[in-house]
Amino acid sequence: MTDQEFVYRPTAEQPRVLHVDHEILVVDKPAGLLSVPGKGEGRDDCLINRLRGAFPTILLVHRLDLDTSGVTIFGLTPHAQRHLGLQFEHRQTKKHYIARLWGHLEPKEGHVDLPLCVDWPNRPRQHVDHENGKPAQTDWRVLRYEGDTTRVRLTPLTGRSHQLRVHMKEQGHPILGDPLYSEGPARDFPRLMLHAESLRIRHPDGGRYMTFSAPVPF
Repeated sequence: MTDQEFVYRPTAEQPRVLHVDHEILVVDKPAGLLSVPGKGEGRDDCLINRLRGAFPTILLVHRLDLDTSGVTIFGLTPHAQRHLGLQFEHRQTKKHYIARLWGHLEPKEGHVDLPLCVDWPNRPRQHVDHENGKPAQTDWRVLRYEGDTTRVRLTPLTGRSHQLRVHMKEQGHPILGDPLYSEGPARDFPRLMLHAESLRIRHPDGGRYMTFSAPVPF
């Protein structure tokens, strides 16, 4: 599916507030909702715009893919946005995702180190490119096998677009329900089975570590 073929039908499910204080807002983003407005008509309904009415000073720090659910953090002041942005830039945050994969991923733990870049003729798809790609690393740990699928915890060490989706596909085990990178029976699921389960950051006011979690909906 390319940008031209994409039809945006945002979910009616609303984000759930996990934490709010004078500096930050943390929510559980539903799958099927853009993090920020998309390019083109009919793509203004998004996570940040749905939250702006209640939190008018909301500022973007990072984003999750349209089809990914889970923990998302925003700044409520310019200071918080800068502070959190630097943490993401310098890889000082800790993120864990839960995914369900097609097939049985082995061994039980592993590491992927494959550089990624945009696949320009097939945007927004990304692909492995050892000459032009940017470094991308992911750790995985199998939680359990569920029939012909694997439930896995994924820890991205970098933050490339579609990193977890491409890295799992390259292992031969695409994430279930992925409209871009899975095929056949692996694609026949009601949603992308990828959820941002937890995020650890240092609070912009004082620097204390805080971890936020959202229950896995699948």
